[in-house]
Amino acid sequence: MSLLPLNKQTYRPMEISWLAFNYRVLQEAQDSRVPLIERFRFLGIYSNNLDEFFRVRVATLKRLSEMKSDPTREITGADPRKTLKKLNDIVLKQRLEYESVQDLLVSELEKENIFFVDENHLSIKQYEFAHKYFVQKVRPGLMPIMLDPTASFPDLEDDALYMVVILQSQDPKNNRYALTRIPTDTLSRFLILPQIGRKKYLMFLDDVIRLGLDSLFYPFDFDSVQGYTIKLTKDADLDIDDDLSESYLKKISRGLKRREEGQPVRFVYDSKMPDFFINFLKKGIRLRNYDAFIPGSRYHNLKDLISLPNLGSSQLVYAPMPALPHPRIKAFARLFPIIREKDLLIHFPYHSFNNFIDLLREASIDSKVKSIKITLYRLAKDSNVINALINAIRNGKKVTAVIELQARFNEKSNIDYSSLLHEEGARVVFGVPGLKVHAKLCLITRREKNKDVKYAAIGTGNFNEDSSKVFSDVTLMTAHPEITKEVDQVFNFINQNFEIGVYKHLLLSPFKMRKTITQLIKKEIRWANEGHKAYIHFKLNNLVDQDIIKALYAASRAGVEVRLNVRGMFCLVTDTGKPETRNIESIGIIDRYLEHSRLYMFGNKGEELCYISSADLMRRNLDHRMEVTCPIIDPELKKELHDFFDIQWRDNVKSRILDNGLTNPYRKQSDKMPFSAQSGFYEYLISKQEELV
Repeated sequence: MSLLPLNKQTYRPMEISWLAFNYRVLQEAQDSRVPLIERFRFLGIYSNNLDEFFRVRVATLKRLSEMKSDPTREITGADPRKTLKKLNDIVLKQRLEYESVQDLLVSELEKENIFFVDENHLSIKQYEFAHKYFVQKVRPGLMPIMLDPTASFPDLEDDALYMVVILQSQDPKNNRYALTRIPTDTLSRFLILPQIGRKKYLMFLDDVIRLGLDSLFYPFDFDSVQGYTIKLTKDADLDIDDDLSESYLKKISRGLKRREEGQPVRFVYDSKMPDFFINFLKKGIRLRNYDAFIPGSRYHNLKDLISLPNLGSSQLVYAPMPALPHPRIKAFARLFPIIREKDLLIHFPYHSFNNFIDLLREASIDSKVKSIKITLYRLAKDSNVINALINAIRNGKKVTAVIELQARFNEKSNIDYSSLLHEEGARVVFGVPGLKVHAKLCLITRREKNKDVKYAAIGTGNFNEDSSKVFSDVTLMTAHPEITKEVDQVFNFINQNFEIGVYKHLLLSPFKMRKTITQLIKKEIRWANEGHKAYIHFKLNNLVDQDIIKALYAASRAGVEVRLNVRGMFCLVTDTGKPETRNIESIGIIDRYLEHSRLYMFGNKGEELCYISSADLMRRNLDHRMEVTCPIIDPELKKELHDFFDIQWRDNVKSRILDNGLTNPYRKQSDKMPFSAQSGFYEYLISKQEELV
């Protein structure tokens, strides 16, 4: 089979694709159909995403730009410095739009009698309230560092918010300068002020500090004081070396310390800051010309808008969608007999994550359960998964926890949890050398009628009760003997024997998934060439891998129907009018829940194949991570996922067309009634309940 050769017209750079995705998040903040407080929260999500983009992707390009060898061009497809400049230009353009949207939302909030107010516009009662809060709650945690323009600049923490302070005197020679960290990790970013009549007021923590600067710097003589916020973003790479003589845990711990000393990649500052001080900061922080040195508004770290309190009516936030009971799981019923009878699909957050916690709790106290094995990637802050595993250990079960220490930005939490489990007596495994374990697996072994029976949970998302309320994911619970046997083989591989084994059902990365997905695409091409209806339907977070994209172009050229529902990075180029894209339709949905489940569906000449997966179609997932893709065998569950995909595809409210201009237009409703996929699937699951009543 000949594949379309890659060129600039058939592959969009990954970093540009990522910015296009984040722009869709910003567009949600502009959508007047979204409740007002939720629109602010989308601004916060956009800001948080952009922080991570600079810490990871821009930081990588920056390191490549400092390399002198030509191979950097092969990695990025272009000169890294030129790419950095292009990215910064896009970010600055989006920044202007962001600020425009923010101003619009603030004015909309005022129509609801909710006002942001700074330190210069307080009533007497509000001033007294804010100043008391500053003295009692804020001031004790502020420890300013006095700055000397002739001395080295202090190290700034990555992604923290700081205030630089200028104490001005009539004689500029007596001016003093200081730096203090704004404690957003221990205090809310927003202070709710006393109400005046029907009007309600919010104040940024930054302004509370500005209000009290006089009392903070009382030892000095000065005529006026100004505070300007700044934020530095650093390279978040852990820089793990290959020293096999040192424990993996020590490497990660040392890498976390190195991260604190990472090179700066973006500096955001208040544009009203005096020029001489901007130059002083730029020199002190060692920013280079191709770094992002971004003038901004008075407030940074606007990711805190995610937690903006709602002081208005319930109509300013999404209407509640309480988790539904699973139709086959009765209240307080034992789960093992239910799973043994028939496979279960749990859809989060439409179904409660407590279903999985209940499975672990039941396993922890069931005298017939011998062992629990589980992979852990990102865990909740106060994880009931960990609590259930500890309870299982205390009840005499053997617990093996595969904890991925390189889950970015969760490394310290995972180190702490691994230490806790180890102290309780669990066998803690830190993955496979050279492979990040990203699979979502749990295996429970139970003694039944003198033989071991295995139960597995295989998911598309983390075993995390916090994120399960926000991320849309699916988990299969099964006692299928062949699938559970293969899940056990995965754990045996991870558990240091490194024997791959034979897999007839699971597609295991990095050993089998790429090859199998490519073969299944080729089969659809063959069916199309023979005159059969052929289709490929993928629902993903990211479609980046160049070889898979080439295979999809070949499928389109052969007449295969290709439908791609991609929330995040989308590097395939559409709308060219050429045969290689004529049969490809692509959408992305961003709504109240973060679409996170991965589905791979193939027509297979009328015998549809359906898989759920922890893996996106990216080189890292296919070639450098331990991922598991699992077939759905039960015909009813296969139909359920088919219906789920179709419901997503019908969306004409929150689905956007992934076009070449990266404008992300909403799909036109034409004469159709508005249909939201997430609301539609919620109603679908309610109907499934009613069928069994």
